[in-house]
Amino acid sequence: MSRTAHGRTVGMRTAGTIAGLSAVALVAAGCANDTDDAAVSATTTAATSAATESSAAADSPTAAESSAATSGAAEESGDVVLTGERGVEVTLTGPIADKYRAASDAQRQELGQPLTGDHNAETRDSGVVFQQFQGGVIVAANNDSGTQAYIVSGPIRDAWNIERNAQGAPDSSGTNGSAGPLGYPTSDVTTKGNVQTATFQHGAITYNAATRMIEVTVNGHVNPAETVSR
Repeated sequence: MSRTAHGRTVGMRTAGTIAGLSAVALVAAGCANDTDDAAVSATTTAATSAATESSAAADSPTAAESSAATSGAAEESGDVVLTGERGVEVTLTGPIADKYRAASDAQRQELGQPLTGDHNAETRDSGVVFQQFQGGVIVAANNDSGTQAYIVSGPIRDAWNIERNAQGAPDSSGTNGSAGPLGYPTSDVTTKGNVQTATFQHGAITYNAATRMIEVTVNGHVNPAETVSR
């Protein structure tokens, strides 16, 4: 009885010991899993954070890019400083500067250098402002911000500068330019085939390069064609 009882006791103790070791193993395994999960979680969090920072860096402009954007905006407005005759500095302002800045390379090349002197850049009593160049002129109805200026050049400019009577016929006792019967320009010189045209406050001037003839229209009255001297 004692052996049997003793055997049972030993068996029970052995079973208990094995169960205890199993429990310890499970706890240890559980702890190991918890550690692995924590490591994975930390790794995932770090990766997500890095991705977010990379995305933010990609979306945010660099200091250089911001500076370039600001510089580009500044170049779209303000005065324009040019070198005129004999190296004299000429500053364009208002609508005149805006038009020169917006002009094409071809227009700037045709204009050439700005002419100096008060008679080549002024504001007329009518409010018209202008700047004369070697090959053309930029004119605006006034110097108000937002006023559109236009470029008149070539034979059309020459015809516009001829003194004319009220009907637009050449007359040495008449007036010319924006003070003349045509008034100030309302378009640049446009070209279609051999024909160049510019519109004005009170009419238009057309030049045919093939025939070298100029036609001046004032308030609907078409004057006889004129031969271009140049």
